[in-house]
Amino acid sequence: MSTLTIAKEFRWEMGHRLPFHAGHCSNIHGHSYRMRVAIVGTPDANGMVMDFYDLAAAVEPIVAMLDHAFLCDSGDEVMQRFFRDHPDFKVVHVPFTTTVENICRWIADHLAQQLRRYKNLERLQVRLYETATAYAECELSLSFPSTKA
Repeated sequence: MSTLTIAKEFRWEMGHRLPFHAGHCSNIHGHSYRMRVAIVGTPDANGMVMDFYDLAAAVEPIVAMLDHAFLCDSGDEVMQRFFRDHPDFKVVHVPFTTTVENICRWIADHLAQQLRRYKNLERLQVRLYETATAYAECELSLSFPSTKA
């Protein structure tokens, strides 16, 4: 049977900074993120790859965590100190530099953990727009290799 792709988009606002960057991105700034999550899989008997409600249920907790938050690299000592001194801000601490590429992979990894329980799904594609014209994309397999002896 052939596979089909379904996709849903999500949006949120989030701040970050790139302390290593030689340009403007070393400053605290934010983006209006847009994310396209696509699932490739085999449709069920009714022709459905996955209910969009179930896809949204997997994605929305991540979006809610990030929306109007500051994504803070745990290695960024300046921002870590600031948030220790100002605990009332919404901050999400992550163990990586907050480039769009790293954020995209991190989200894809989290979603893959949620979606692997659906045995008809083969691939997950996450496209994360940092601006209207700039994005990173990550594709992960959701299938487990067969264990033939």
